[in-house]
Amino acid sequence: MSGFNAARSTGSTAREVVKVVHGMPTSDGAGVKLRRVIGQPGLSELDPFLMLDEFGTDAPADYIAGFPDHPHRGFETVTYMLDGRMRHRDNHGHEGVLVPGSVQWMTAGRGIVHSEMPEQQEGRMRGFQLWLNLPARDKMTEPRYQEFGPERIPVATPAAGVSVKVIAGEVGTVKGPISQPATDPTYLDIALSPGTEYVHTLPEQHSAFMYVFEGAVQAGTTTVNAGEMAVLGTGSEIRLRGAKESRAILVAGRPLQEPVARYGPFVMSTREQLIQAVEDFQNGKF
Repeated sequence: MSGFNAARSTGSTAREVVKVVHGMPTSDGAGVKLRRVIGQPGLSELDPFLMLDEFGTDAPADYIAGFPDHPHRGFETVTYMLDGRMRHRDNHGHEGVLVPGSVQWMTAGRGIVHSEMPEQQEGRMRGFQLWLNLPARDKMTEPRYQEFGPERIPVATPAAGVSVKVIAGEVGTVKGPISQPATDPTYLDIALSPGTEYVHTLPEQHSAFMYVFEGAVQAGTTTVNAGEMAVLGTGSEIRLRGAKESRAILVAGRPLQEPVARYGPFVMSTREQLIQAVEDFQNGKF
């Protein structure tokens, strides 16, 4: 693996950018066009994060085929919708529609088969999907969802010209609805006006990254432009400054520091567990 361990990068209190990653155009599902940021040659993983995809297009042909039935075991998927509507179904009877501003945090655990299909024929579809590893002890837990509409995602305004949607973690007294003790994640959608500054405190040893999807943001001493991801070194805080009207997601989590065995939609700890996962799926045990 060519994964990047941010925890070894710097020992200073203020986090600096230690690597800038550009998304790689690719497709997934039944041909949905997207940009893969984590999970590509430039950055295979960032413990506990296994993959980050950004999808965003106005062309229905780029997304209309969606993501038909596919399995998962041993990790979590986080879908954050910015624009558009996506219907999801699984083999346990769970179904719903993700609308703009909504979040689905799915713990696949021991196994789930689900689909994610556009609930629209035209218009813009935009958002992110993030994969997080589960510790070995939790890989065979029962699947579960933490799913929240936009009205249940609190917004903090920690400074003039700064607005933060708090999906996971805390901004001052505002706490996000997502809970995952294993990795203690932070997931923020930060909007910055030009010249405004925001300082966010993070647990010192958590892996962290920022992906800019509108405008440009100065993180520490480095300016990160739209379409770029900044891997952040260690430290107790990150200082952000809007270079223009900007939006970025800031994500952090506790590294698991465990072996990772991956095969497509299965993420386990050993090769033997991967073989078992494939056999269980083929035998209808998900």
